[in-house]
Amino acid sequence: MTLKPLVQISLDLETLKEALEVAEVAVAAGVDYLEVGTPLILGEGVHAVKALRDRYPEKGIVADIKCMDGGYPETVMMAKAGATHVVVMSLAHEGTVKGAVKAGKEFGIKVMADIMLVPDKVAEAKRMEALGVDYIILHTGFDERHEEIGKTPMTDIEAVAKAVKIPVQAVGGLSLKQVVQAPKLGAPLVVVGAPLVIDDGGFHGAASLEKLGEILRNVVKEVKGQ
Repeated sequence: MTLKPLVQISLDLETLKEALEVAEVAVAAGVDYLEVGTPLILGEGVHAVKALRDRYPEKGIVADIKCMDGGYPETVMMAKAGATHVVVMSLAHEGTVKGAVKAGKEFGIKVMADIMLVPDKVAEAKRMEALGVDYIILHTGFDERHEEIGKTPMTDIEAVAKAVKIPVQAVGGLSLKQVVQAPKLGAPLVVVGAPLVIDDGGFHGAASLEKLGEILRNVVKEVKGQ
């Protein structure tokens, strides 16, 4: 499946107030998908999904619940709240992935399989594709990249993208330069987040929303111009 390059912002923030402020800037900059990041899911629950869907009905809303169990009911919850995409962990039981896929087909929500921590990324991506997920997420986690300094998903993008027919997304520890390079390597769904809103101690908004808007406009311009 060929997917034109799209830009997603990960709202890895603790409060809906912060998230809505960042979302407003992101949408004005031309971002396509708004990700309800895991910290926001924990802090605000489905209310964050609903709030973003109500405010931005035309945008993709990604619920990063990192589902490890209850694939069917949790995906249904996110779909009913207004999410267009939901994240399931590939390390979960196969039944969890199948449940998410089943709910996705029934409720019209796309399933993104996060293959974080799996040693053989290519084999795992193929396995997830065979189970029916819609996207593969190549993810280097927050703790993982702080323990293994310099680790990013960049080294695996090309091999995984060639191995599957569904779209690939790379996220975690990427510089803005690498974010823009990702579509050229085969990962068309670009994610901007960690460089702007996460520090080593917690999850907080960007210091300057004006600066954030400038960065996002540049990313959108470069990614969409490819």
